[in-house]
Amino acid sequence: MFRDHPVLSMVVGSLYRLPVSVNISYFWNFGSLVGLFLGVQIVSGFMLATRYSAYITQAFASVNHIMRDVEGGWVLRFVHSNGASFFLGCMYIHVGRGLFYKRYFSVHVWNIGVVLLLLSMLTGFLGYVLPWGQMSFWGATVITNLLSVLPWGSKIVAWLWGGYAVDKATLSRFYALHFIMPFVIMALSLLHLFFLHDVGSGNPQGFSTLKVDFWPYFGIKDLLGYMVVLVLFFSLVFFFPFSLGDSENFHKATSFITPVHIKPEWYYLFAYAILRSIPNKAVGVLALVFSICVFFFFPWFRFRSGNRLLWWWCFNFILLTWLGGCPVKVIYTMVAQIAGVLYFFLLFLCCC
Repeated sequence: MFRDHPVLSMVVGSLYRLPVSVNISYFWNFGSLVGLFLGVQIVSGFMLATRYSAYITQAFASVNHIMRDVEGGWVLRFVHSNGASFFLGCMYIHVGRGLFYKRYFSVHVWNIGVVLLLLSMLTGFLGYVLPWGQMSFWGATVITNLLSVLPWGSKIVAWLWGGYAVDKATLSRFYALHFIMPFVIMALSLLHLFFLHDVGSGNPQGFSTLKVDFWPYFGIKDLLGYMVVLVLFFSLVFFFPFSLGDSENFHKATSFITPVHIKPEWYYLFAYAILRSIPNKAVGVLALVFSICVFFFFPWFRFRSGNRLLWWWCFNFILLTWLGGCPVKVIYTMVAQIAGVLYFFLLFLCCC
C-alpha cells in the first residue's frame, strides 16, 4: 500500500526507511529535538494567542489574566517561555555538532540551517517584546535602535516602530510577525530536511559507513533522547519557571523609568557582549551581525574536523554569554573585548 501511494511512500522513505550510519552518537538527536520544541512552541503559542491582547494598555494585563484566571494558562505560559530557551539551546548544539563534524560542506543544508538560526533568533526577540514588561519594552527600544547605524537609519527605525517611539503600532506589528514566523521556520525546516535526506546524514568518521534503517534502531534512540530532555524541560517549567527570565519583566512597561541593567535573553548574550564591548556603535552592530552571518562562509573554509581549537571557541562562547549578562563595568568590558576578538580569531585559526 505504501509503495503505491506517492505521498505515503515519500514519508515512509524519509522517516521509516531512511538509511542512517550505524555509528552516529546522541549528538545527532538535537536536530530532531529542535523539531520537537518547534512543535511545542507552535501549539502552545497558538493557544496563548487566543487569550493575548496586542494593545499596549492591555498586553501586560492579558498575560496576567492568562497566568491567574485561565485554566492551565500558567502552564502554557511557562511551557512557551521556557520552550524558547530549549528550542534555541538545542539549535546551538545542533549547529556546534555540524561545525565539529564538517557538515557545512553540504552547502544547501548548511545555509538553510543558518537562515533558520537567524529567523529563530528574530522570532524569539519578537516574542520577548509581547509581555510588555519593562525589559520587553526597553529591549525592543535598544535593539531596534541599532538599525539607526544604516543609511537613512532614523527613517527605517521610525517606519519599524510605526511612530517616533516603541508604541502600540510596534507591539501589533511584532505580534503579527511573531505569529507568522514559526510557520515560515517550519516550511524552511522541511526544505532543510529535503536537502539533508538528498545528501544523507553524516557520521563521526566523515566517510561512508554501514547504514541501517532509521526505524527502529535510531527512532528508539531519538525517543529516549526526547524522554530525557522533556524530563529536564518540565522540571524547569514546574519547579524553576522564572529562572531564565528577568525580574524587571514583572513590572509593566513605562518609558519614564529605565532599568539599571538592560539585557536580552540568555541565548542572545554572546552577541550582546560583543556589541556592548565595542565603543563605536556602527562597528559594534557590524560585529554583532557578523557573529552570526560568519557561518554562511564556512562552506568555503578548509575547516578541520575535530579541531581542538573549536573546543576553546565553545568555551569562549560560554564566557561571552556570561559576560553579556554582567553589569556594565570596566573589567567586564575589557574581558568581553578580548573574548570578542577571540570569537572570530579562533574560528579563523580553525580554518587554517
